[in-house]
Amino acid sequence: MTAELVSEVEHRFPCNTCGSDLRFDPGEHQLVCDHCGNVEPIEGSRHVAGGIKELDFRAGLDHRLSNEEIEEVRVTTCPNCGAQTEFDADVHAAECPFCATPVVTDTGTHRHIKPRGLLPFDLDEGSARGALTNWLGSLWFAPNGLMEYARKGRKMNGIYVPYWTFDADTKSSYRGQRGTHYYETKTVMRDGKRTQVRVRKTRWRPASGRVARFFDDVLVLASKSLPKRYTDGLEPWDLSALEPYKPEYLAGFRAEGYQVELDEGFQEARVYMDRMIRRDVKYDIGGDEQRISSVDTNVSDVTFKHILLPVWLAAYKYRGKTYRFVVNGRTGRVQGERPYSAWKIAFAVLIGLILALIAGFVIANSQ
Repeated sequence: MTAELVSEVEHRFPCNTCGSDLRFDPGEHQLVCDHCGNVEPIEGSRHVAGGIKELDFRAGLDHRLSNEEIEEVRVTTCPNCGAQTEFDADVHAAECPFCATPVVTDTGTHRHIKPRGLLPFDLDEGSARGALTNWLGSLWFAPNGLMEYARKGRKMNGIYVPYWTFDADTKSSYRGQRGTHYYETKTVMRDGKRTQVRVRKTRWRPASGRVARFFDDVLVLASKSLPKRYTDGLEPWDLSALEPYKPEYLAGFRAEGYQVELDEGFQEARVYMDRMIRRDVKYDIGGDEQRISSVDTNVSDVTFKHILLPVWLAAYKYRGKTYRFVVNGRTGRVQGERPYSAWKIAFAVLIGLILALIAGFVIANSQ
């Protein structure tokens, strides 16, 4: 397949009334014009019978996907954090939404597997900022200056973050041991006296068998721009509410290109699958304790999807340090750096010492 066969995607939609760019309205199945107020619905059914179509994993690895499954988008690569973010063709200078580094956009394109589905934004920027402000307010030792800066600072960025999902059918055979607890009574000497105590022991017996599990939508982050602990902290995502991919949902927002390739993503999915299979094996062995000697797993019917999940992102540079915060664009759950104020910590320590001295003084005088 050659790149010339793939069309470049633009996520801009002119208003039928005034010609200004429309944007997707979070929480609504529509596009809205901020210039004239015109509203245009997003055409097409929101519900697909049988769910969103999966793609064959082997075909994806071998680059045998059809042209309809591939797209090219204009991206810029941040020189600081490496994020690959889509920008409009007429934008030539911008700031990286992931780390607030000034970047000059290039004119290159990124050819990748087209998303099959997405979760549209449900929270607007104001709601996301409110969730962030409340979260910062719950951190006792956060600097007041950063909290105020975040409350009144620059606009947050709505980013569609790339993920892979994997389905797979697994059948595993195992060998191990089943441990059963039993007790023996022994006589021991305690304080010069004979005392009987019960001692727990374990009787081990060989165990073997088979377990099977079908994995549905194992979710794997396909971005390297944010710490995984942040994005993991935004879960759970309601993947049953995925919409079929339409560029209209990206109008007014940005989308990050995936940096974790398909094979690398499946390797991470296998780590999760193997962990769940071992749990199944222990349950199947039974008993009070289990030992697993070997697990041989056959994986078949592997399929995948490239999907986009909505995240509001704030990157604030405060006193020479960049603080990054992410907000789940559906639930408002917040994750990010936990900033600390040295003055607040010192003040808390001082108050603690004063209270300890007062308590000591009261106790001394009461005796």
